[in-house]
Amino acid sequence: MTIRILPAVGDPDAARAVSALLSQLPDAEPAPAVADSTALVDALAAAAQGAGAPSPAGPAAAVEALPEVVLVHERIGPTPALELIREVALRFPAVGVVLITADAGPALFSAAMDAGARGIVGLPLGYDELAARVQAAAQWSAGVRVHLGGNPDAAPGPSGTLVTVTGAKGGVGTTVTAVHLALAARAAGRSVALVDLDLQSGDVASYLDVQFRRSVVDLAGISDISVRVLQDAVHDHHTGLGLLLAPEEGERGEEVDDRAARQIIGALRSRYEVVLVDCGSQMQSANAAAVELADVALLVTTPDVVAVRAAKRQVRLWDRLQIRKAEETTTVVNRLTRNTEIQPPLVAKATGTQVAGTHVPAAFKELQPCVDAGRMQDLDGRSTVKQALWALAGELGLVDAPAARQGRGSHRARPSLTGRRRKAIAAGAAPGSGTGPGPAPGTVPGSAAGSGSRFGARRGSAAAAGGPGPFDPAGPYEEG
Repeated sequence: MTIRILPAVGDPDAARAVSALLSQLPDAEPAPAVADSTALVDALAAAAQGAGAPSPAGPAAAVEALPEVVLVHERIGPTPALELIREVALRFPAVGVVLITADAGPALFSAAMDAGARGIVGLPLGYDELAARVQAAAQWSAGVRVHLGGNPDAAPGPSGTLVTVTGAKGGVGTTVTAVHLALAARAAGRSVALVDLDLQSGDVASYLDVQFRRSVVDLAGISDISVRVLQDAVHDHHTGLGLLLAPEEGERGEEVDDRAARQIIGALRSRYEVVLVDCGSQMQSANAAAVELADVALLVTTPDVVAVRAAKRQVRLWDRLQIRKAEETTTVVNRLTRNTEIQPPLVAKATGTQVAGTHVPAAFKELQPCVDAGRMQDLDGRSTVKQALWALAGELGLVDAPAARQGRGSHRARPSLTGRRRKAIAAGAAPGSGTGPGPAPGTVPGSAAGSGSRFGARRGSAAAAGGPGPFDPAGPYEEG
C-alpha cells in the first residue's frame, strides 16, 4: 500500500530533516512540507473538494484524495499543535495524525490521544520510530476509509495471504512443497516471503543454497518490528523471494514463542502479498500460532499407512488444542502412483480433511540432482513434480487463473503419474510444454471421493467391491 504523507513543519531545518527521513520509507509518497496550520488545513480541504465532484462516488473520492498520514510538528503555528490536531481529526476523520515533539512524556501523550492523534514521534527523529508510527497511522487510516466508503477493496491492517505447509511426519516433502509454492507465486508477479518455522531442523536454506547469518530468532525479542529491522532479518534471494530462515542452532528455536510468531507473521503480511510458512512436522507454540492464523493450512502426507496415521494424529491434535478444524485443513497427497493402495479419497475419509485436487506424483529421480546441489529453484520445467506443485499453487489461488493454465495442453500431452511421458508427445506434441497432472474427464477437481476419480481403487479390490479392504479407515487408521 502506498502511504501518502503530508508533513506540517514550520522550522525549515526540521522540515528538511523530516523530508529526508520520509524519503527513505518504503512505499511512501511524502508531499512537500507546509509551513503553518492554515496552509495544512487549506491543503486538506483543497484535496477533499478537488476530488468531490458531484457524482454518486463523490464522498468516496473525496476520502481517497486525502493523504493517509499528516505529521504535525509541535512548534507549528499560528494554531497550537494540539488544537490543530483536534481540528484535523474532526474535519478529516480518515486522516491519521502523528505529533512530532521533544516531550514524549505520559502527560503530553494522553493529551495528544484526547485530541485525536494516532501516535507521537520523539525528537530527535529516528528512522525506526518514525517508520513504525507512520505505518500504524496508515493502517488505521485504511480501516477508517473502508467504513467511510472509500476503496472498499483495501482491507485494514495486514492483508497478505498466509499459507502454512505442515508435514504429517518427517520426510513427506513438506519443504519441497513450500519452496515450489513460493516460487510459483513469485513467478506470477507477487511479492512472496518464505518463512522457515521448522525451528529445530529447518532446511529451506539448504534447498535454496543460502548462507545467511540472521534468522527468525533475531526478531523474537523485538517488541515493535519496524521496516528497517524486518529488512535486516529477511534475506533477499536472487529468485525474488524474501527468506526468513530457521536458526543454525536448533536450541535457539525455543526463543520464538507464539507471541513472537504472531508479531513476525503480522509484520510480514503487511509487507508481502503472499507469506508461505514451512512448519515442519513437529508442533511447537510458534508454528501452532501460524497454523491458527493461516488463510490456507496445508497438511502434506504420502499415501502409506504410517504417514496417513500420522496425518490423522496431527489433525486430531489441532482439533484438541483448538488450533484448526479438520474441515478447514487441506491435505496434499505426495508421491502418488497408480499402483498405490491408498488413494486420495481414502485419505480424505481417514483424516476428515479436504484433499487437494492436484496430487504430486512419485518422481524422486527428477528431484535428486537439485536436492543434492541445494538448488531447488533450478528444477526443470518439464518435471512432473514441478508441474504438479505449480498447478497446486493455481488451485490455492496463489497464481492467477491464466498463469495457472499456462502451458497446459490436451489430456494426451499430460505426463503420467509414473513420470513417463506419453507416446503422444513423441508423435507430435512439443516437448517441455509445461503440462501438469490433472483430474480425468468427468471428475470434479478437488473432490475427495467418487467413482469417477482418476485415482480410484484398483479393479477387483475389496474396496472397489464395497467391502472392507486391508486399508479400510475403520481398521488401521483407528487410534487407540
